[in-house]
Amino acid sequence: MTKKFRVGILGATGVVGQRFIQLLQNHPQFEVAALAASDRSQGKTYAEACTWRLPGDMPEAAKQIVVQAPAPPLDCDFVFSSLPTDIAKQAEEDFAHAGYPVISNSSPHRMGADVPLLIPEVNPEHLELIDAQRTNREYDRGFIVTNPNCSAIAIVLALAPLHQKFGVTSCVVTTMQALSGAGYPGVPSRDATDNVIPFIGGEEEKVEAETRKLLGTVGQGSVIDSEMKVSAQCNRVNVTDGHMASIRVNLSKKAAIDEVRAALASFTSLPQQLRLHSAPEKPVIVRDEIDRPQPRLDRDAAKGMSVTVGRLMPDSVFDYRFMALGHNTIRGAAGAAILNAELLVAKGYLESEPLR
Repeated sequence: MTKKFRVGILGATGVVGQRFIQLLQNHPQFEVAALAASDRSQGKTYAEACTWRLPGDMPEAAKQIVVQAPAPPLDCDFVFSSLPTDIAKQAEEDFAHAGYPVISNSSPHRMGADVPLLIPEVNPEHLELIDAQRTNREYDRGFIVTNPNCSAIAIVLALAPLHQKFGVTSCVVTTMQALSGAGYPGVPSRDATDNVIPFIGGEEEKVEAETRKLLGTVGQGSVIDSEMKVSAQCNRVNVTDGHMASIRVNLSKKAAIDEVRAALASFTSLPQQLRLHSAPEKPVIVRDEIDRPQPRLDRDAAKGMSVTVGRLMPDSVFDYRFMALGHNTIRGAAGAAILNAELLVAKGYLESEPLR
């Protein structure tokens, strides 16, 4: 029998939890074995506990799994976490102490000095922090790895090729973020319709801080943040899925626009070299049409795992400006965590056990 990892999903009934279950169908390395959620769902089958909100039907394999409490023990090899912020911190620590690797989409541990905040194409070397984390926190088999904020992932995937090739000294980012980023039921329809909401609590701080950590370097068991200056303003817009960012950058090295475009379009990294299952062939897709990217047309690029960049042009205040778009619940959430898990397997941080 082919060996697979038995996966537990914490926060399984939420929108991101549902994305995990959808994306893990027929995965060659992972099989959903345990589901956990809030008190009102526990003891019910997943089909009874969950109102399916995604296109298509609930996967058959998940329907009869009984939902449990988000606390160890769970019958699985590691857990994906999409728990609400108020319970994620303690629950994830409990799982790590109990010997479970935790691959989290939740925010409480992202800025921990010894916690990898990971985009596999950008900073795979940050996985070195796992050793320091296990020592610092007295974990054995367990650890915590996080993926970034849904907007930060798209922004940093667009910045990383430029930062690697030319150096980015500063950037200003204005986001237009989809309604699904607020979860379900999310933003009331009367607030969202015919409107733009120019505030998302904590979002601007996350984008600024996480960008610097992601583009930082590892030294002595922690991350030394990038010195890049980052300014962010975040808006909620009446779009179902797809976070867009308007980005302006100053480069430390002069570059012609053709060089900037080539750096973005040719960008590949370790996940592509390793041919990880969820890794897109092109992490960054550059479009030259004057009116792209657009959420409806471009959010599903490479099954939602690529970031689309367009409207690249010189800027009269900064060096260059462009738009970047990513699917917030796939590349910005569940898909990002699954790709992180695939890299952890490739790097030997997850232990394979036969299905039981």
